[in-house]
Amino acid sequence: MNRILVPCDFSPQAMSAVKMAAEIATQSGSSLYILNVVEVPIMHDSMLMPTLSFEEETMNELRNNADKQFEKIKNDFKSIPLVTDMLYGSPAVIIIDYIGDKQIDLVVMGTKGASGLKELFIGSNAEKIVRSAICPVITVRKEVSPKTIRNIVVPNSLEPDQEVFITKLKQLQQMLKATLHIVWINTPANFTPDNITLVKMKDFAMRYMLVNYTLNIYNDLEEKSGVINFAKAKEADMIAMGTHGRKGISHLLIGSIAEDVVNHVELPIWTTHLDAHK
Repeated sequence: MNRILVPCDFSPQAMSAVKMAAEIATQSGSSLYILNVVEVPIMHDSMLMPTLSFEEETMNELRNNADKQFEKIKNDFKSIPLVTDMLYGSPAVIIIDYIGDKQIDLVVMGTKGASGLKELFIGSNAEKIVRSAICPVITVRKEVSPKTIRNIVVPNSLEPDQEVFITKLKQLQQMLKATLHIVWINTPANFTPDNITLVKMKDFAMRYMLVNYTLNIYNDLEEKSGVINFAKAKEADMIAMGTHGRKGISHLLIGSIAEDVVNHVELPIWTTHLDAHK
């Protein structure tokens, strides 16, 4: 891991992400990228040539404020190779492009989550990044030191071809020196007898040569609540999940458990695409 990105609006959640990312960067010898994205309003009278409605004075004020915040961060983390950028546009779009352009290996970002109609129709920026990023993403709501993360809950459907996901999960486990708690959430809509599921779980662990792990079956009415309730029961420090990154109608009708959990859990959530090939 060489490059860690923190999208940063300088909110308490974002600064918690900066601190976590700085610890990881120190431990891994990575460079830290701090990106501030300003979402400016545009005039919609031209679809081809939208006009920024911000006045130059306002833009300069935003730039000056960001520069002051960047300078403070640099002073706080002098021992880490650190790059700062300020860009304008739609945060999720800019961040996704930045990840590809800078070949980012890990994103750590703060989130306030989302709920109700806002979640359904808009969603949080964190959810959009989780859905589209080509590298792993850690979302945080409050300050957490990586040194305190020792128990990681890993909900899994035990589907085949998870080599990429498991490889990245093992890297996370090794970095944090943590125990993995693999869990199958048994729901009425997707019920499987425990004896059958346990055989599948043992085969799964053997196939991917897991170490320092437990195998668990948890019954709940739905997957999302099952993940949340099991994490509470295990006193988990983090939840690690794979996502298919569904979009459009598929996302609206089927949803993504990983993205839902990001919006509703206060623990750090680590996600990566099940079919990612970076």
